[in-house]
Amino acid sequence: MAKWLSFLLATLCSVVPLTACGDGQRTTQNTTKEGKSDPDRSRLAMIKKRGNLICGVNGEVPGFSFVDENGQYSGLDVDICRAIAAALFDDSSKVEYRKLSAQERFTAVQSGEVDVLNRNTSWTVSRDTSVGVAFAPTVFYDGQGIMVTKASGATKLEDLEAKSICVLAGTTTEQNLADQMRKRGVKNYNSVISDDVDALYAAYQEGRCEAVTSDLSQLVTRRSVFPQKDNHVILNVFMSKEPLGPVVADGDSDWFDAVKWITFATMQAEEFGIMSDNIETFESSEDPNIRRFLGLDNKLGEDMGLPNDFTFRIIKHVGNYGEIYERNIGRPLGLERGLNKLWTDGGLLYSPPFR
Repeated sequence: MAKWLSFLLATLCSVVPLTACGDGQRTTQNTTKEGKSDPDRSRLAMIKKRGNLICGVNGEVPGFSFVDENGQYSGLDVDICRAIAAALFDDSSKVEYRKLSAQERFTAVQSGEVDVLNRNTSWTVSRDTSVGVAFAPTVFYDGQGIMVTKASGATKLEDLEAKSICVLAGTTTEQNLADQMRKRGVKNYNSVISDDVDALYAAYQEGRCEAVTSDLSQLVTRRSVFPQKDNHVILNVFMSKEPLGPVVADGDSDWFDAVKWITFATMQAEEFGIMSDNIETFESSEDPNIRRFLGLDNKLGEDMGLPNDFTFRIIKHVGNYGEIYERNIGRPLGLERGLNKLWTDGGLLYSPPFR
């Protein structure tokens, strides 16, 4: 009987080559027959060979990703792209940006059109498990809110009974709005759907709806450029949790690890007090934690296919998380960090140890 089972197992292994017999692991495009990651097939190797990063962004949200009339991109999401390029190439400018709509973004990741997506994209269970993507660390803890005209007189969601609300298609905001209205017993309201974020706010400013709903951060940034911003009120309503961060294609652990730890590096640098204008002073530090972080005493970078000084490159060219936040959101928009403070300051930003 034992011989028959051995023969049957050997036969199955010969006709099912995609399954790594013995440990049950599947071999994917970026893995070896043993089920281990193959660094030569990883997107990380492809990007290094290509010589630049292709990053999917929104391009229409000031403070996060915005392209000006000269074609220059800026924002927190853009700076995360720049941090990845700095880590890989010691040059934060080696990024090609692709403006993507909400409907296009996941297809662009799945198809390989972009290497990474940094487009105010919320981490949800359905997206994480059924869309073929993987979420790197959250870089901005947001929540869905709603903005109304002062003329509407609305102070809470229930006041929007029989009113029109502008909503962006292809996002979680439609479902969140419906859930919250149902919860509050508001059955009679009209959703005005837009396929483009500019069209969304144009419809709102033109009076086609009395309210507009989106992430609170986006509402704040959009209101800041309205001609008469004081005529608009952001209600004290939080309809959802919206953790935003980089997204990569599922099934490539080498590239996912690189994006993940590059992102964490910006947070850990702030915790250490390492900034773009003082980083050289830390090269002589005797603190073993800082020396490991900067790649002075180990090969943490090399072990994941990055230069050992990848953290130094990030902070030198782009800065730590606090610098990135203040440059793009804090100073220009006056938006308090709140949950986006470090864990040591009562926030949610937390990096695992670099060791």
